[in-house]
Amino acid sequence: MMNINKMTALDIGAEIKKGNITAVDAVKAFYDTIESTDNIINAFITTNKAEALRKAEDVQKKIDSGKLTGSLAGVPIAIKDNICTKGMKTTCASKMLGDFIPVYNATVIEKLEQAGVIIIGKLNMDEFAMGSTNETSYYGSCKNPWNTNKVSGGSSGGAAASVASNQVPMALGSDTGGSIRQPASYCGVTGFKPTYGTVSRYGLIAYASSLDQIGPIAKSVQDCAAVMDVICGKDERDGTTLDIKYGGLLESLNGNIKGMKIGLPKQCFDKGLDNQVKNSILSMSDTLKELGAQVDYIEMSFLDYVIPTYYILASAEASSNLSRFDGVKFGFRAKSFDGVTDMYSVTRSEGFGDEVKKRILLGTFVLSSGYYDAYYRKALQVKSLISKKFNEIFQNFDAILCPTTPTTAPNLDQSLSDPLQMYLSDIYTVSANLAGLPGLSIPCGFDQSGMPIGAQIIGAPLDDKKILNIGFAYQQNTEFHKMSPKGV
Repeated sequence: MMNINKMTALDIGAEIKKGNITAVDAVKAFYDTIESTDNIINAFITTNKAEALRKAEDVQKKIDSGKLTGSLAGVPIAIKDNICTKGMKTTCASKMLGDFIPVYNATVIEKLEQAGVIIIGKLNMDEFAMGSTNETSYYGSCKNPWNTNKVSGGSSGGAAASVASNQVPMALGSDTGGSIRQPASYCGVTGFKPTYGTVSRYGLIAYASSLDQIGPIAKSVQDCAAVMDVICGKDERDGTTLDIKYGGLLESLNGNIKGMKIGLPKQCFDKGLDNQVKNSILSMSDTLKELGAQVDYIEMSFLDYVIPTYYILASAEASSNLSRFDGVKFGFRAKSFDGVTDMYSVTRSEGFGDEVKKRILLGTFVLSSGYYDAYYRKALQVKSLISKKFNEIFQNFDAILCPTTPTTAPNLDQSLSDPLQMYLSDIYTVSANLAGLPGLSIPCGFDQSGMPIGAQIIGAPLDDKKILNIGFAYQQNTEFHKMSPKGV
């Protein structure tokens, strides 16, 4: 008997095409798993079983008639709950948007539906994508399927946990400072943040607009590439999307990395990195050497500046973006207030969680008169310098290999009590967002307690094919990405 839940998205699509299973079979199989496991994992905020089954029947008819021929037609997907879905709640895991039902689809949702991909629910996340553990969600923490006493990571924790626990073969997340790659690392799955501007942000509820990017989480590099081929492209509704030839990512994967030069940043292997993580990354570098790549140490002396730069810029943009949530047009409104100004204040006090309030306050502070030049303008200058330093590295190297996170997943209720430690968990990921670079996290080992370890591959702008191919070559020669938590 075919175990649909353990198949990759591309394998499911292929079996549907062959007629061995139907789109309805696939949707039912994944809902069975969601219904039996999500009371523990808490990966989903909203599900839409009846509508998903109806769409599956419709998609199957189009597959049978030859109208839908794509590699992912009939395959289920789940969506991070900050991406707008028409007629289905989009909450950002916040009380502020607890009852918000969009009247339109995000561009990525339109593209998925045109390709015959079936949306089966909305995923848990840190509130407004602000967090690294999925513990700031109004709907409770999403647990790590490898050990439910551990965090799933954030902010796309629900996306990573749902794929790791075989609740869904693939998911869409968003990445502002590592929010796809970090939970992918913690949960032992593959997560890809594409070059900034290659995927439309229209319909993504903004956290920090200059850093946010939508991308896939899946079981393999091939699945991520296939999803990217569907959702990428210029969008007139998003002026930051690039009008360039992009795509063909899946067909470009050949596993040939002979002669490629890969840099290992010395600063990533200094203090703060868990020894087991370090050894797994170095072991991966040995595998890449065996496959014909040249691996050498490089300098990334700017690493100490990426966290303060990121949190100043991201918080400043969040302060601006979240000002629209005031209780006037949509979302939560406080029941008791005295006048319109008090309504704004009370609504935001009751509607936002502590972490969101903290970042709004920080952002408002760094944008305020007297502090703008000292903090915000200086952070913009450092951001520009970071991009310049990356450009210098990529003059001589094809890609950078480093850990995705300094440690494996921490325990629940540990990080929020030490927010600085939580922020530092993003130290290896945020630089790719600051410079708009593509970044890929893939499983490369396990620690002594059986928790997954992730490696990150970073490339130059628009070198998405190159870093995906490095990840593909590694996955063709290892089994880490094929392993599942016990009981799933």
